[in-house]
Amino acid sequence: MNTQDASTPAREAAGSSTHFGYQTVPEAEKAARVAGVFHSVAQRYDVMNDLMSAGLHRVWKAFTVARAGVRPGMRVLDIAGGTGDLARAFAKRAGPQGEVWLTDINESMLRVGRDRLTDEGRLLPLAVCDAERLPFPDGHFDLVTVAFGLRNMTHKDRALAEMKRVLKPGGKLLVLEFSRIAKPLAPAYDWYSFNVLPWLGRKVAKDEASYRYLAESIRMHPDQETLAGMLGQAGLSRVRYFNLSAGLVALHEGVRLDG
Repeated sequence: MNTQDASTPAREAAGSSTHFGYQTVPEAEKAARVAGVFHSVAQRYDVMNDLMSAGLHRVWKAFTVARAGVRPGMRVLDIAGGTGDLARAFAKRAGPQGEVWLTDINESMLRVGRDRLTDEGRLLPLAVCDAERLPFPDGHFDLVTVAFGLRNMTHKDRALAEMKRVLKPGGKLLVLEFSRIAKPLAPAYDWYSFNVLPWLGRKVAKDEASYRYLAESIRMHPDQETLAGMLGQAGLSRVRYFNLSAGLVALHEGVRLDG
């Protein structure tokens, strides 16, 4: 689970709608609803991640860091970075000569990430920003990552196009996100998602509704093949994905080849 969404440009038709979990809502309302979810859970976010994934989120992120291959001096943008797990790992590898940005549209989540990094003596550039309108120049980053945030974005195609825009030629995009679990495991996973997750949310984060939204938002997110196609449509090449934990999560990657 993570924290990115996009507000709707004023030029869009007032009647446009999108999904918020299983609900259909006006596009202009989704940003505020998602913001409410993450303002609510920010302080207990890391504890809940450990509980609801039995610590597996750390394995998934470690695999992402390994695929990223960050080297000293690289420029990295972590979108919807929340409490800073990936940004911290990238900063260690990029070194003092590198540039690692931690960004999120949700100020509450970004504040938690900033405080954690500061407590460790690590100062990174931070930005509250919308993935659909990134405030960075074309071709600036060697690597762009988004972990558990793409599914919350209103216009995923726009966000992916922006991620491609800010990559250097030869730069890589990594998208870590919940996906479609193997069919034999689906019934048990559904029971867990719609019974245990809301219960944990109520008991630990004091917010059952936000974790019910989490379960619903996962089901509304594109499956592995569909998302791979979306990366290709955004102009990325060498698109591939890796199923983790039987497809519970997938890591998609693509490379910007054009100049």
